[in-house]
Amino acid sequence: MPASYLSLSPSQWDDKISRIDALETPCRLCPRLCEVDRAVDLGICRAPRHPRISSMNLHYGEEPPISGSGGSGTVFLTHCNLRCIFCQNYPISHLGNGRDVSESELAQAMLDLQKRGAHNINFVSPTHYSAAILRALRLAAESGLTLPVVWNSNAYERVTTLALLEGVVDIYLPDIKYADEQPARELSQAPQYWQRATAAVREMFRQVGTLELDADGIATRGLLIRHLVLPEGRAGTPAVLRFIAEDLSPQVSISLMAQYFPAHIAAETPGMDRAITEAEYRDALDALERFGLENGYTQEGHFRFA
Repeated sequence: MPASYLSLSPSQWDDKISRIDALETPCRLCPRLCEVDRAVDLGICRAPRHPRISSMNLHYGEEPPISGSGGSGTVFLTHCNLRCIFCQNYPISHLGNGRDVSESELAQAMLDLQKRGAHNINFVSPTHYSAAILRALRLAAESGLTLPVVWNSNAYERVTTLALLEGVVDIYLPDIKYADEQPARELSQAPQYWQRATAAVREMFRQVGTLELDADGIATRGLLIRHLVLPEGRAGTPAVLRFIAEDLSPQVSISLMAQYFPAHIAAETPGMDRAITEAEYRDALDALERFGLENGYTQEGHFRFA
């Protein structure tokens, strides 16, 4: 693996961890700015201070350059700083079903995934555990971790926190969910989602640029943006794709997802109580073409439409 992966000096690690620790207590890691001491209290995400993990294993269901043939070394973290009514992982993200692990245990799990042939270490829903992850990554790096690190998030992030991940995270995999304030508030209780997400993704792009692949087609660095098409255009897909093409680059890789279904309590919300239609996904594909976004992945033929 290239020497750039996790090759910070001890003083660089010290500086990053000192600064992110200050954001963790009181907690200001994400845009919620709950300012609670998570060792004794819980914020909106309901996550404790130390990481709680649902699973740590090789995962083959990500986009091809992330999963590859060997699998992505995926760490599914519990809890979330969004409250999506259609959450497909509700028991994990809302209820926190999982087990508490120490930072040394998390570091050892990363090393074990590396030994099993993982292409990367992929943190899913990591934002609220950013400080603990950074501390665990230092331990893993000191013990020989050399894999690219994937930050797989909902894009509801603070630039202040993301800036401390520069030189640590190699691949950003954000899911831009909404372009408009009303659906972000109604469906995910996420005020100022668009402003927060676009600022976060700009910072991610500044750090890592467009997606880079090795000779086997495996991602080594860069930005890959996910976007889930929602019923009745509630995700604001054309505006999301315009932002990517015009504010970032038409060369940015996109994963345009068609897999929405009314999970959790979405069936109780008119308009969100069904899968998307083929016409709705076709409109999204047309927008992808209109804005000249040619790099990435679509899900035509993979899902049954409403």
